[in-house]
Amino acid sequence: MPTNVAEVGADALREAKSNLDSDYVPSDDEPFMNERQQEYFRNLLLAWKKSILTESESTLAHLQDGPLREPDLADRASSETDWAIELRTRDRQRKLIAKIDSALRRIDEGEYGYCAVTGEPISLARLQARPIATMTLEAQERHERNERISRED
Repeated sequence: MPTNVAEVGADALREAKSNLDSDYVPSDDEPFMNERQQEYFRNLLLAWKKSILTESESTLAHLQDGPLREPDLADRASSETDWAIELRTRDRQRKLIAKIDSALRRIDEGEYGYCAVTGEPISLARLQARPIATMTLEAQERHERNERISRED
């Protein structure tokens, strides 16, 4: 079972490819965000969301097993730390699901794949690496530079 967001994303990519033609990969040789590309990214996002939800169900079941009962304080502290890390991971994944849902809405509205800042197409390579991307690489770098500068002030 995947243990981090990157592994979950890789599993989702494999599942999405199996739902479409197994060798289909969006290409710059075809019209940008045509129906086939939209379907590819929709399947990728849905598979990613499904794998995150499946993993979170196992966490929920584990947490409902009952309170910590380790008699040794060191063991209990270790278990509590493990639970805190797991809950933090689930919180990050909850936020990721919101971004996935937003990307799915953008597909439905015909806005997916276009930069929210410049309106330019986001490269297919970037979308494959980060299907929830909302900015071109250049716009994202500018945004991060401005964020870093405002933090330093």
